[in-house]
Amino acid sequence: MTKTLLAMLMLVALVTSLTTTGVVRASQAARAGDPSDALAGAIDVHVHSLPDDRPRSIDAIEVAKLARERRMRAIVLKNHFESTAGLAFLVRKIVPDMEIFGGIDLNLTVGGINPAAVEHMTRVSGGWGRIVWMPTFDAENQVRYSKESRPFVSVARGGQLLPDVAAVISLIAKHGLVLATGHSSAQEGLMLLREARRQGVSQMIVTHAIQPPVLMDVAQMQEAAKLGAFVEFVGGSPEGPGAGDRLDRIAEAIRQVGPASSILSSDLGQQGNPLPPDGFGAFILALRARGFSDRDLNLMSKENPARLLGLR
Repeated sequence: MTKTLLAMLMLVALVTSLTTTGVVRASQAARAGDPSDALAGAIDVHVHSLPDDRPRSIDAIEVAKLARERRMRAIVLKNHFESTAGLAFLVRKIVPDMEIFGGIDLNLTVGGINPAAVEHMTRVSGGWGRIVWMPTFDAENQVRYSKESRPFVSVARGGQLLPDVAAVISLIAKHGLVLATGHSSAQEGLMLLREARRQGVSQMIVTHAIQPPVLMDVAQMQEAAKLGAFVEFVGGSPEGPGAGDRLDRIAEAIRQVGPASSILSSDLGQQGNPLPPDGFGAFILALRARGFSDRDLNLMSKENPARLLGLR
């Protein structure tokens, strides 16, 4: 075989490969559909925004307006360091026809595991503070996972939940709030869910269960679901190194946990990442391209979060 003929054959093979890849990707995109259609009626329970003490891609008013433009039903504003119940009240005044909720993360800036802070949130104008996240950025599990040397907030010691944790869970039950496990370890998360179920908490969520630093395995996620919790899967940035593999792992975990016990959210708002509604839509479409039906996607992005937030 001459060098010229060999080069021609290699070129044909390369063009065929590129064409086939393009056809596959085009086919996947066609199956995925239009992001705006995927977002109609969707609810994102994990949105970061300004004001904050770190760079964010969008402020709370603008993200609410964008979500409304995308025909979303609701968003929950999340801040690691202060309650967003009051912020939700104000944003609702500026962005009507959109359900806006807030919550509180029990990190050091609010006194850690602080029943008084939770009780105060329930009294903020409007009553739009709905989610109580156990410690996130300042969680003992987060600090140890990150190998940092700084103060942290514990939820358990010696295999037992701390008394103030039980007191906070009691308030969550009393006021009909949502318990979110935050950045607690997988084992701590299950302890929290068991205690919450014992105290009669009806709405619970395992915060981004498959992501660091939580890192629940499938058996633990299944146990959480049996305890009555929704398992949260966050899309994050749909592009970049490793995004495809990460989405594949999420899709497989959802299949094993079951869409009936799963909730989708964005966990976006970081500077440099897609805006939360755009990233959330891309996440839904990525799961559709991986074989999830519209019925399952609606369950995870609309019906389950509506039930979590007490929406009819």
